[in-house]
Amino acid sequence: MAKNGVSIGEYDACRRRDSDARLLEELQRLERRIFPKHESLARSFEEELRKKNTGLIYAAELVPGGRGRGEIVGYVMYTLASSLCASVTKLAVKESWRRQGLGEALLKAAIEKCRAKKIHCVSLHVDPARTAALSLYQKLGFRIDVLIEGYYSSERHAYRMYLDFNR
Repeated sequence: MAKNGVSIGEYDACRRRDSDARLLEELQRLERRIFPKHESLARSFEEELRKKNTGLIYAAELVPGGRGRGEIVGYVMYTLASSLCASVTKLAVKESWRRQGLGEALLKAAIEKCRAKKIHCVSLHVDPARTAALSLYQKLGFRIDVLIEGYYSSERHAYRMYLDFNR
């Protein structure tokens, strides 16, 4: 699938290819750039992806002429926590690609994967100060469930949000 100069792809840990090493390196580099060290999965990225119920959808720049893929510019990681619920564990978009609908496209793709697996709800956590992210989640139907104090650190809290497919 292509959107606004990017292609959307899915990483499949069960079907490793030679190009996956480069893909994983780029994902880890983006993870380190975007998230503070204590919130980053960069060191355990590959280990997370090997977990049976973890999925990853990424966006890469389109290459002129359509040969290969360009730089990774965003990704969403999700976990099927149970047969009924999934959790979005990471949504990251390179700064220069933000506010162009890419985060929305990635999140929608992950939600569709969850729907296809007959999941009933998707949850995520977001810092209330991240107003752009909060607005995106609410736009897609996520509702605030509770404020969890000290979730990220003693001074940083998080909203737990849910998207219930049965509503």
